[in-house]
Amino acid sequence: MCVCPGPRRIAIPVRNPRLPLFSDAMPAPTQLLLPLIRSCEIGKIYNTACYCHHKHLCCLSPHLTHNHLRYVPPKKFATLSRPKENFSQFIHARNYVSTPQRFYLTPPQVNSILKANEYSFKVPEFDGKNLSSVLGFDSNQLPANAPIEDRRSAATCLQTRGMLLGVFDGHAGCACAQAVSERLFYYIAVSLLPHETLLEIENAVESGRALLPILQWHKHPNDYFSKEASKLYFNSLRTYWQELIDLNTGETTDVKEALINAFKRLDNDISLEAQVGDPNSFLNYLVLRVAFSGATACVAHVDGVDLHVANTGDSRAMLGVQEEDGSWSAVALSYDHNAQNENEIARLKMEHPKSEEKSVVKQDRLLGLLMPFRAFGDVKFKWSIDLQKRVVETGPDQLNDNEYTKFIPPNYHTPPYLTAEPEIIHHKLRPQDKFLILATDGLWETMHRQDVVRIVGEYLTGVHHEEPIAVGGYKVTLGQMHGLLTERRARVSSAFEDQNAATHLIRHAVGNNEFGTVDHERLSKMLSLPEELARMYRDDITIIVVQFNSHVIGACQNEEF
Repeated sequence: MCVCPGPRRIAIPVRNPRLPLFSDAMPAPTQLLLPLIRSCEIGKIYNTACYCHHKHLCCLSPHLTHNHLRYVPPKKFATLSRPKENFSQFIHARNYVSTPQRFYLTPPQVNSILKANEYSFKVPEFDGKNLSSVLGFDSNQLPANAPIEDRRSAATCLQTRGMLLGVFDGHAGCACAQAVSERLFYYIAVSLLPHETLLEIENAVESGRALLPILQWHKHPNDYFSKEASKLYFNSLRTYWQELIDLNTGETTDVKEALINAFKRLDNDISLEAQVGDPNSFLNYLVLRVAFSGATACVAHVDGVDLHVANTGDSRAMLGVQEEDGSWSAVALSYDHNAQNENEIARLKMEHPKSEEKSVVKQDRLLGLLMPFRAFGDVKFKWSIDLQKRVVETGPDQLNDNEYTKFIPPNYHTPPYLTAEPEIIHHKLRPQDKFLILATDGLWETMHRQDVVRIVGEYLTGVHHEEPIAVGGYKVTLGQMHGLLTERRARVSSAFEDQNAATHLIRHAVGNNEFGTVDHERLSKMLSLPEELARMYRDDITIIVVQFNSHVIGACQNEEF
């Protein structure tokens, strides 16, 4: 597990999507190059010109020889560096030495990287029970961390109605995001089940009969399940539905209440499993990794015209609405739980004594450390100091030897400071509501929500509403303006090179230049960055684009009236 504090935990700037990359016109910042020079790593910048996260896609040009990478001293130092005793040989070698050259990924190589994790699913219009308001969805991920800390999930509820879709953004490692992506939808599905179905499932377990399937998963091959922990996870889930059976009130389950209960119960189980431990050393370390790392979650439940979004943290849900004139509007269906949300700051201050008013949020972070104010896991912000010390001291050596797990946050007086309770927004779908975007903060840090919705809307409809080119104060020559207009025309004609809306959006998020158009050179450079540098320029990006069936939604509306 990666247990370094990471960019979410230390209050220093770690990334700027507009930082210049390696070119003559855009020199690399001094603070970036000096550590590389000190550690003799500067050569790797050129050696990894075509490096990508998928190492089998590395594409070092066959024409790039060692001579291309040799250092050529400036003329004023040439006499100091040339070998005096073999001067003629030096003159001869000059013809084969050149300055370092820039090699960019080709468009097919860029596409291979962008499309490596894409997934699409088309929903049958009639599933045997009811008409679906969802046409289908596209999803994709682009890593910046190694391994990627984001996760995604999508599933159809089989014993109740509706679909579940969600994105999960991990921090301090991927363990918590992985566990939540596997488990949360089961907790939600169980929370929505009627009492009779819960009894039927429990009786099947008791008698050893096959269980009713609860979810139909829609997963990319890379979206794996942890087989080693499946029995532990099942036992915790079974305990939850047994309690629901015992607490039966006979009332119909409310979707909002079910979502809140599922989020809170899963987080409680994550905490409890870490406290109890497991006799299996592998599982014991796994549950501790899950508990000490963290994850935010943004989940949508779609059932007919009823759309519920449950959000914990700083991922977002954005609705794409098509206006009467064909333009696109972005409607937020979630709120970030961080220092930019005044309501969150007020909530935190109300939950703790007035003496902690100045320390509970410091430098726009929870206790000066954590950016999201709601998250799964992160028991360092939930457990008492005594409990943390006991678990660490009695835990495996890997945990006890780790400085991060032993570190107690400053001004830690009245835990818990962090909650996984989601904020729920319910929206009645209308025919003009065309799609929903769920994405981790890696997307929203690079693009404005209105641009995100416009790009997806134009991609799905094939209709582009072009605005006048804005140069933002730049001095642009007539030739440069001609080039921008040529790029725009090429971009429109090639808009359908992506067969996946999420891929199309990632292409823009990573490759857009200051004029709002995809710059292949910039895109190539960003995708060529080695793992140790990529995280300084951007975060992991995970996107799900859900497309709605306007005809079904319109028919449902007419029935209600």
